[in-house]
Amino acid sequence: MSRRGDRIAIQNRRARHDYHVLDSFECGIVLAGSEVKSIREGKANLQDAYARVVNGEVWLHGMHVLPYPFSRLELDPVRPRKLLLHRSEIDEVARESGEKGVTLVPLRVYFKDGRAKVELAVARGKRAYDKRRVLAERDARREAERALKGIRD
Repeated sequence: MSRRGDRIAIQNRRARHDYHVLDSFECGIVLAGSEVKSIREGKANLQDAYARVVNGEVWLHGMHVLPYPFSRLELDPVRPRKLLLHRSEIDEVARESGEKGVTLVPLRVYFKDGRAKVELAVARGKRAYDKRRVLAERDARREAERALKGIRD
């Protein structure tokens, strides 16, 4: 059962194409009221977003949220936003992201029980040949399905 409050608002489609996801965490996010309204309308972008651990806190950088047209507040659309995690999760994220070649990437922003959540992934960048191999496998799978469909019909 999917209520209006439990739907995906924004998705970072390029993340799974560009990165191998090693682990993921559900985080709360600190937003202003007008930002929540913009995100509910899907007026945000995670394309160039990433997260960092700074002084024991996790911050989301590069997430662009369009200003809500009826808001009186004038907020910077790409300001850093604090992510809310338990202390043990912050320590785990800091340890995992400290490795070479590992980064924190937001996969999606969604609403759960009326509260905005971010799915944050600990990810390692894919190389160009990895991306080509994934595309080749997908094409081969599609061709096999087409061939089987032709036999069944």
